[in-house]
Amino acid sequence: MAQEKITAPPADLPRASRFDSTHQEAYLNLWRTYDRLRSIEDSVFLQVDITAQQYNTLRLLRGEHPQKLHTLLLAKRLVSKAPDITRLLDRLEERKLISRERPDDNRRVVKVGITSQGMKLLQKLDHEVLECSKKQLGHLDEQQLTQLVSLLRLARAPHEEPDSFWR
Repeated sequence: MAQEKITAPPADLPRASRFDSTHQEAYLNLWRTYDRLRSIEDSVFLQVDITAQQYNTLRLLRGEHPQKLHTLLLAKRLVSKAPDITRLLDRLEERKLISRERPDDNRRVVKVGITSQGMKLLQKLDHEVLECSKKQLGHLDEQQLTQLVSLLRLARAPHEEPDSFWR
């Protein structure tokens, strides 16, 4: 059986007919952009066998070091919601990148901190992550980046929790 050749829509096809609405076009462009930028990021994190979510967790903990963060506060600050923060932390703890403790005055609370091994891993990644972000968005100038950040915040605002760190 002959394989059907897949081609892009003709260049002269009006853009509006490729999408049901401008809303859909904007959303699908966000999704496509996320996919393209994520693949660049993944290549950095795969080298050290961590996920972007684990990296984000370690970065947040480094920012609070030497203090420890309450697990629920950590979960709220993550870039992407972690459906199972406990398992995410379990994996990091197994690799000795974080430590957890329960304060004596409230055993229901779990506080999380970054270990020296976690700090070393982040230091190893610092330059590569910076280069990754330049590879992802370095073709945009400062004004374009500022405009992009503003538009993304505007698009996200009605969907954020009122007390969101990202608001």
